[in-house]
Amino acid sequence: MTSSQTIEHIVLFKVKEDTDPSKITAMVNGLNSLTSLDQVLHLSVGPILRNRSSSFTFTHLLHSRYNSKQDLESYSAHPNHLSVVKGSVLPIVDDIMAVDWIAHDLVGDLVPPQGSAIRVSFLKLKENVGDQVKDEVIGVIKGIPDNFKGISQLSVGENFSPARAKGFSIASLAVFPGTRELEAVDSNPELVNYQKDKVRDHLENVLVLDYVVPAVPAYSASL
Repeated sequence: MTSSQTIEHIVLFKVKEDTDPSKITAMVNGLNSLTSLDQVLHLSVGPILRNRSSSFTFTHLLHSRYNSKQDLESYSAHPNHLSVVKGSVLPIVDDIMAVDWIAHDLVGDLVPPQGSAIRVSFLKLKENVGDQVKDEVIGVIKGIPDNFKGISQLSVGENFSPARAKGFSIASLAVFPGTRELEAVDSNPELVNYQKDKVRDHLENVLVLDYVVPAVPAYSASL
């Protein structure tokens, strides 16, 4: 399917060291239960496979999708969401980061299949760059699938929720059929560096994380 506009919502969590595994499981299960909310098109949460940025040490990732900003706001304010965050998330995390953007003309399934590998990239641009530079950077990212055929879906946009984004203003999410296709991208460093060189002069910091979509249990709508 093709969606003219999809709201992307990514949350990164840093679970405290030595946290009881049962509490981590409770957090993941609680967040996954929010899949049943009417506003949610897709939601998955689980451990980060690989952190490619040494400046941050996040451990878990949540990815969800919505039809509109209003649906995202309704999800965020929903009593079930607030209950899970207060009871299962905040007591065990040291740090949280969240980024939201609009993906225009997203092609493919809005629900990435179980086992799909996802690479999330957040870009912090240098100060005082204009809209022209932002558009240039987004344009370069949109062109990445032309060179990396293993990408089955690409979403990119400018963050519209700066409060918890730590200054990162551009986000992208590349979906691969599995980890093999994801790793194949890194096996061609010359091409990877060629793409990076196009935007490197505009960047202050980059955060790149890999994540595999886990199996999600079926939850009753009454939860």
